[in-house]
Amino acid sequence: MMTTGILLAGCDNKPAVNLGGIGGTPNPYNYMKASGQCQVTGPTAAGKDTRTASMQVRSDDGYCAIETRVSAGHPYASFGVSPAPEHGKAFIYNYNDHTYVTYTPNTAYSGADRFRVVLITGEKQPREYMDVTANVTAPAVSTAK
Repeated sequence: MMTTGILLAGCDNKPAVNLGGIGGTPNPYNYMKASGQCQVTGPTAAGKDTRTASMQVRSDDGYCAIETRVSAGHPYASFGVSPAPEHGKAFIYNYNDHTYVTYTPNTAYSGADRFRVVLITGEKQPREYMDVTANVTAPAVSTAK
């Protein structure tokens, strides 16, 4: 029984960014499962109001997250996705002075996916954009009997 617990502990998925509680404040979205593979590059500047980011993620029902904030060090006031990803779901939220952009690919999908995040810094402020490219790999399926 103890061996099983130790082996299962090794299966714990860790997010690319810390979505857990900081300073005693619990993250309301900490229940989400992180992908077994999540490598993020960016966001990096790609124009006046545009940044790009890419991620390598596995389609294992888990998310991959990008952490961002306004240049003044605060989360964005509002946000949206347009166009949405074709092969997964994007979810954006603010927590602990950061804006998190999470992407969860459709189960067993393998290939590329793209979406654009619209980031709004405040009322009557220009919109910013983040173009996200996800390279998705499907989990390996064992055929051994």
